Amino acid sequence: MPASTPATLTARALLLDMDGTLVDSDAVVERCWRRWADRHGLDPDEVLKVVHGRQGFATMAVLLPDRPMAENHADNRVMLAEETADLDGVVPVPGAPAFLAALADLPHALVTSADEALAQARMGAAALPVPEVRVTAESVGASKPDPEGFLKGTAALGFEPADCVVFEDSEAGIQAGRAAGMRVVGVGPRAAAFAPDVHVADLTHLRVERAEDGSITLTVLP
Repeated sequence: MPASTPATLTARALLLDMDGTLVDSDAVVERCWRRWADRHGLDPDEVLKVVHGRQGFATMAVLLPDRPMAENHADNRVMLAEETADLDGVVPVPGAPAFLAALADLPHALVTSADEALAQARMGAAALPVPEVRVTAESVGASKPDPEGFLKGTAALGFEPADCVVFEDSEAGIQAGRAAGMRVVGVGPRAAAFAPDVHVADLTHLRVERAEDGSITLTVLP
């Protein structure tokens, strides 16, 4: 559903992806993964088609299916260190500061494929508050599109999956939200191709309000 189409969703809690949803880190992701692709003789443009939303080791497993997983995990540790150190160009997605301010007293959690250090670094670089409830890479055994992260997030908040709305930008993330039994708001241009329940160009197209019964009303604005 495009942002030009008015829509309203009601939820008890919100689960928020970070990269591409709250934080625009595409410049860093592209730099780091292009270097990785060059080191492994892969087409960087093809690599960039699959990196978004997944943990690094899971992306590597897709791209190098015959490589031992231990090597992917080792490589991923190097990638995480590179990404955490490189914050040039990391900025908030338009509307993210006001969106998170509106959620300050409402149930919400960050569910990201980044580890804790990377999440703190990127949210800090974008000058965004870090949600108190977080599910980071260290918290799960499986990467998106597995629903584990979102299910852990809703459990930590004390709600059922059907009560939650996921905010995501990537195919893997949207698949994970659906697999968790949650409705999905797709944010940004990548999300539009994967048929989320609602799509917005950015977070300026959303209004967040607390209803009288304590639920959260999300209104999509043109």
